[in-house]
Amino acid sequence: MAPKMVSESVETAQAPGDPKHAVRATRSAGRQMRSRLLDGASRLFKERGLSGASISDIAAAADAFPSQITYYFRTKEALFVEAACRDMLYLARATEQAALQAHSPRDYTHALAETVTATDSVAFFAEALTLTRRRQDLAPLVERTIERLHSEGARAYASQVERHGWRSLRAPEESSRRFWAVAIGVIVEGYAMGRAAEQMCGELLRSLGEQATTSSVDSARLRLVGNPTSASDSPEGETSS
Repeated sequence: MAPKMVSESVETAQAPGDPKHAVRATRSAGRQMRSRLLDGASRLFKERGLSGASISDIAAAADAFPSQITYYFRTKEALFVEAACRDMLYLARATEQAALQAHSPRDYTHALAETVTATDSVAFFAEALTLTRRRQDLAPLVERTIERLHSEGARAYASQVERHGWRSLRAPEESSRRFWAVAIGVIVEGYAMGRAAEQMCGELLRSLGEQATTSSVDSARLRLVGNPTSASDSPEGETSS
């Protein structure tokens, strides 16, 4: 075993002049540059919009050259969509983290609603959605982002339901898709109407309603309210008046 371990350590500890080391360094530098460009673009696009933020302004904000934007992203529109998608995924992660402290379904939903309405990331993403109507070549990135929102949201919600023993009123996948669809609609409308974040949060909570219950007693009560004349849900020997 010793010779093999020595061999592996020699292979992984490449000298700075080794071609493999150079390739890794180039890739790392490329990732860092892309990240800087996306950071600068995200800030400027949110402040000025797609038409108001020039390629030269974005490059200057990232301490880069305009040619590097076209090298990594081809067009300003592609950079806009990727920046919006990345912002949305960052928001989803922050939303999930905020909801981890919730101890009831109501607190969980409130944490989600409060987090997503506190920033302009959803509105930024909505602009990217609109842009892809004219630029179908950019649609796959948006589609992948939406699927990640749904799948990761479902995973996080299912984990909380299992952790606390809640009874979800919908399947986790359905709950996640419904949350993001309602959130995007409420926030886009809110920005159009000039509403404050607190107003959008309240509207989102009203639109979502109850997501889960905390006990089997609550779940049984909901079934009774929904089906007052159901024989299977009624206590034995009782009849509805």
